Amino acid sequence: MKISLCNEVLRERPFAEQCALAAALGYDGLEVAPFTLSDDPARIPAAERARLKRLAADAGVPVTGLHWLLSAPAGLSITNGGADVVARTRAHILSMVELCADLGGTVLVHGSPGQRQLTDAPYPDAGRMVAADHFASAGDAAERAGVLYLVEPLAPSLTDYINTIEEAARVVETVASPGLATMLDCAAVAGGECESAAILAERWLPSGVLRHIHLNDRALGGPGQGEDRFMPLLAALARGGYDGIAAIEPFIYSPDGPTCAARSIGYVRGLIETLGDAS
Repeated sequence: MKISLCNEVLRERPFAEQCALAAALGYDGLEVAPFTLSDDPARIPAAERARLKRLAADAGVPVTGLHWLLSAPAGLSITNGGADVVARTRAHILSMVELCADLGGTVLVHGSPGQRQLTDAPYPDAGRMVAADHFASAGDAAERAGVLYLVEPLAPSLTDYINTIEEAARVVETVASPGLATMLDCAAVAGGECESAAILAERWLPSGVLRHIHLNDRALGGPGQGEDRFMPLLAALARGGYDGIAAIEPFIYSPDGPTCAARSIGYVRGLIETLGDAS
């Protein structure tokens, strides 16, 4: 299992410094939020994409994927059926698949709660139908690009659409695209599931639909900064043979971004070492 850092934790620093610090802290890669690169990330030129990919790789923390896909530019929505919104959102999603491949990433995490509200549609089923079409296009594009597009369940406090892994898996199964899968976010599990992250991992890993992990605390800090304990989840992932990426994604940076990133990786690496010793 590789440990990646969601780069918005360090977004106040130039990208080269983000890479250098993440590498120095012991991360295996960076999971990039496109809005940290540009206000309109779809328009990032090819030369700049190549430069960013090279900076990360040369530092030893290659880009592992993208998340927060629809945060910029403004006005995107996967549930709004207006023709202009559908066209702009579809074009942006496809461009994010292309950006991920150009940067060398392998996964795109579709969270973006503000851009997937069923209240953007005239009635809930209409929003679900529009979203399913977007996910089908995203999955097909991802398959062609050699990456995975991941539907991220999020807590009901953030969005009214897709709050559990079971709901996400149902969307993935309905769309039936090899490029589409789902993932587990620990804070979302705490806010929207009835079972623990460890139990959910044990249940869904064998199905092949669960392909990515976000590590964060229900209090929105990094792992080890709150009351949540992550050993049961890491042990379940180890038992399940998970060899993908676990990205550390805090939302509250205490006391600051670099310190939060440092404490989180130290905590997670310590747990992984303990698991190894126990085996």
